[in-house]
Amino acid sequence: MPTELPQGHASVPASAAGEVRIRAASSNDAARWDAFVLTHPEATFFHRIGWKRVIEQAFGHRSHYLLAERAGAIVGVLPLVEIKSRLFGHSLGSLPFCAYGGIVAADADARRGLDQAAQALARTLKVGALEYRNQVAQHADWPAKDLYVTFKKAIEPEAEANMNAIPRKQRAMVRKGIKAGLTGEIDHDTTRFFQAYSASVHRLGTPVFSRKFFQLLKDEFGDHCEVLTIVLGEQVIASVMSFYFRDEVLPYYGGGVDAARAVAGNDFMYWELMRRACERGLKVFDFGRSKRGTGSFDFKKNWGFEPTPLHYEYFLVSDSEVPEINPLNPKYRLFIQAWKKMPLAVANVIGPHIVKNLG
Repeated sequence: MPTELPQGHASVPASAAGEVRIRAASSNDAARWDAFVLTHPEATFFHRIGWKRVIEQAFGHRSHYLLAERAGAIVGVLPLVEIKSRLFGHSLGSLPFCAYGGIVAADADARRGLDQAAQALARTLKVGALEYRNQVAQHADWPAKDLYVTFKKAIEPEAEANMNAIPRKQRAMVRKGIKAGLTGEIDHDTTRFFQAYSASVHRLGTPVFSRKFFQLLKDEFGDHCEVLTIVLGEQVIASVMSFYFRDEVLPYYGGGVDAARAVAGNDFMYWELMRRACERGLKVFDFGRSKRGTGSFDFKKNWGFEPTPLHYEYFLVSDSEVPEINPLNPKYRLFIQAWKKMPLAVANVIGPHIVKNLG
């Protein structure tokens, strides 16, 4: 049986047994897609189909969500987003703006079919490269980027056990925040979160995402996307947007205002999130990805988390080498320094137009 892809895209051979059919997902597939993702052990929050709407509406990028079917049942999914930028090139990836991605499949035939379809699509679109953000290596023969790691740790069933598991120096920072009188509040919108987050990334010299992007995430994922804001009296100190998936919590976007440093605001924030996750009976604290050699990497190590390599693999189409679009690339050093000096209000206006093409 021939496979089906979006109109105008090249088709690829079906599996040898003729059982697997690859096609573009439609709006009618949303519930079935998420049901498959929820039950597959290799799937992540970033495989949820809601990211399709968020990325399309927040950034205007074209998505190509592929699914594999056998006898009418979904046996594999592959979320893909195309980014076309004059500054940063033309790419196809699973999944931009997300820590994890790649193919999730029930068997080898489904995985092979989705992989072949993605490579054919990359050639048809004439992208520079196709990128998979895998937690487990899939293509030993493809060039890869050994830059990102992820940090995950089991959540103990008792809050005190989680506190005692934090290394001594980091535990002292958490207690400093407690002693300062910090408290946590759940927000139902992203106003206070954006205040803290935008200030934080500006200090790092990084363009901020738009307010619209964060509100779309909150609207799309509801209770599975939660904002925890840390305050000192009426003053916003820090805030974090976390994703919930099965028995895991993933603090994905977070930061603090200038005053956070003096009262260990960020340290308290992640402890407060862990404590609340413990009370909810969650099992895994996913501290998310970090680049090797960065302050974020060191911060998570200080909490007693051990890094696990992520495997970002590339099928090169027109590019001759793996793209290096990240703040550690020396050619962006002057840009970062200039961005830090820009007034925050100006950076918050310009930033979203830049960062939407970084992925």
